[in-house]
Amino acid sequence: MKVSEPVTITIGELMDQTTARFPDKEAVVYPELGLRYTFSEFQALCNQVAKGLIALGIKPGEHIAIWATNVPEWVITQFASAKMGAVFVTVNTSYRVQELEYLLRQSDSTTLLLIDSFRGVSYTDMMYEICPELKECEPGQLKSKRLPCLKNVIFIGDERKPGMFTWADLLERAAEVSDEELARIQGSLDADDVINMQYTSGTTGFPKGVMLSHKNIVNNAINVAACQNITEKDRICIPVPFFHCFGCVMGTLACMATGATMVPLISFDPLKVLQAVQDEKCTALYGVPTMFIAELNHPEFSKFDLRSLRTGIMAGSPCPIEVMKKVVGVMGISEITIAYGQTESSPVITQTRPDDTIEQRVTTVGRVLPHVEVKIIDPATGEEVPPGVQGELCTRGVHVMKGYYKMPEQTAKAIDSEGWLHTGDLATVDKNGYYKITGRLKDMIIRGGENVYPREIEEFLYQHPKIFDVQVVGVPDELYGEQILACIKVKEGETMTVEEVKEFCNGKIARYKIPHYVQFVDEYPMTASGKIQKFRLRENAIQAFGLKTN
Repeated sequence: MKVSEPVTITIGELMDQTTARFPDKEAVVYPELGLRYTFSEFQALCNQVAKGLIALGIKPGEHIAIWATNVPEWVITQFASAKMGAVFVTVNTSYRVQELEYLLRQSDSTTLLLIDSFRGVSYTDMMYEICPELKECEPGQLKSKRLPCLKNVIFIGDERKPGMFTWADLLERAAEVSDEELARIQGSLDADDVINMQYTSGTTGFPKGVMLSHKNIVNNAINVAACQNITEKDRICIPVPFFHCFGCVMGTLACMATGATMVPLISFDPLKVLQAVQDEKCTALYGVPTMFIAELNHPEFSKFDLRSLRTGIMAGSPCPIEVMKKVVGVMGISEITIAYGQTESSPVITQTRPDDTIEQRVTTVGRVLPHVEVKIIDPATGEEVPPGVQGELCTRGVHVMKGYYKMPEQTAKAIDSEGWLHTGDLATVDKNGYYKITGRLKDMIIRGGENVYPREIEEFLYQHPKIFDVQVVGVPDELYGEQILACIKVKEGETMTVEEVKEFCNGKIARYKIPHYVQFVDEYPMTASGKIQKFRLRENAIQAFGLKTN
């Protein structure tokens, strides 16, 4: 797939174009539910839901939030809202009362769609706790003290819940709006309109609502698909959460851009992934490294025929070299790609290509996408640095967000006056244009005046035969400012001592890089999308070792 110029079409137009090309081809398949939609069936359903939203009084530019796993209604609402111009606000499935209330209030969402519960936690109970008025009001008539903008709550299910519409109500209300009215509204939309809002995980301060336009994410989806040589012949297994760009831009939207079939899983389960890939003959598989590790280590892994797999994306956090070798050698995903980016850049900035060597795929995050500019600057001076020199990665182009919702100061800090997005990531570039991410500006450990990059120590410790996974963080120290902590998961059936770890490091890495503290753990604290929360590792260690915080 050749990518010449950035496209300026809306998501609705993209959907209509693809459906016209492949009306009878499978668009969406849910193996767990036995659901199959062709492009024309899926388009009709999305149009119906778009008309239902219009019938509820929702106008273009209004914010509608969705709090759900990767259920079919999620992806239907994604495209339906884009058709009628409402801004689709995605909610992390691991949110609880405080985070949900903050997001719904900060985003000014007028409508919320939600499932009943996930992993034993009731979403509807939390909603009634935030909005007790829901129990007394008619659907669509909510007047909430804590969420003054919220009017409609739509329950994804058949059960009648006090104060909430059902999904069936939404489908029924579509009859009140003509096809012509939907076409008129869709025709009034602009590719530069904000259409999607995602909240960045607030590892520091409150989460920020990243505003992305049709143009931002349509172009990113097209380019990410092109980097994997995705065509209408492909079938992409999507076990990553829809609520992040990985699921809803690189996944669902990339399929819509190419005519590929999306094969989502409602939530991640390694056995269901292996089953879906085999049964649906998926040609591409997405995941964060922890997902690929779980699939490879599943006791039934060898029973499955994964020969259909050709490509896919591993992203979300750095990929250990050993894992990459197994994904290519054992799973057989010979053309797997690594993608790097962040929500603020729609999300992908750089990606490896299928013909890159294994070495390039495990040691770099590839080259820049089409229509994307990247420079690496000295964080202290703002001056661009030469190849091979580490600095902060900045990017500019069609993929850069419109800003953070109602946070002009934070937006100005992130995007400078010349349009460069400052990522906060440390990187180097080689003479061939391959980028390496070397750490986070804020994750960098400064020990006694020496800059220490956790990634370097992690890659070194991965070489130990007993170590399954390792995360390195800085913890406060009265003498040096910070000390190095290694949180280690050992391989099954192995035991390890702190002395063994230090002995392994002695003479092989600089003394100041040798972990001062070592913790052996069974699990890491994770976000809902499978990212490790390093700040929690730091907090846990401060308690465990009785450290004084500065």
